[in-house]
Amino acid sequence: MPTAAQAWEPMHPREATRLLASLASRWWIAGGWALDLFAGKESRPHADLDIGILRREAGQVIEALPDWELFEAQDGGLLRLEQREPRAQVNSLWCRPRGASRWVFELLLDDSAGDAWVFRRRREIRRPLAEAIRFDRSRIPYLAPEIGLLYKARRPRAADELDFRNVAPRLDDGARAWLHGALARVEPDHPWLKALAATRGKEYASP
Repeated sequence: MPTAAQAWEPMHPREATRLLASLASRWWIAGGWALDLFAGKESRPHADLDIGILRREAGQVIEALPDWELFEAQDGGLLRLEQREPRAQVNSLWCRPRGASRWVFELLLDDSAGDAWVFRRRREIRRPLAEAIRFDRSRIPYLAPEIGLLYKARRPRAADELDFRNVAPRLDDGARAWLHGALARVEPDHPWLKALAATRGKEYASP
């Protein structure tokens, strides 16, 4: 298992839309790019591209990428995907064209139950898929910002803190309430909670 290299040449979300246009299963832009699609502008450079899919639909997505090499990422290492679906303990796949040396995008495997997105770290935290996946003006699907910030809250880097400052004030009442409730369950002492609770006239409910 080689160490995960940092050699990236990521595609733009628009290119991902062209690549996955014929895919019947769900997919969406995740990570920092998703937050920029929500905000309607590119707030900072992006060193990679995250694309979210449902774990239960991973086989369909992999089958639709015959010209790509996929590697299971786990514990800082990469293992070439030889089977049709990733192992249960794997949460992401690094992808590059066959024969290429640079990574182009990462597939993030999200859990679900019926028509609900499920947070794998606390499975009682859920969001209807119809609300978890949104679309920008160009019809590019992206992960709802409240979910994106929940993922980023675990070990926030400088870029994650910047994303929170840029995006949190733009959340509507429902999204802000959901994020506050979810974050309070996962990390009740997280510093972002105070910033969210300080927003005027909001009552926060559990997700």
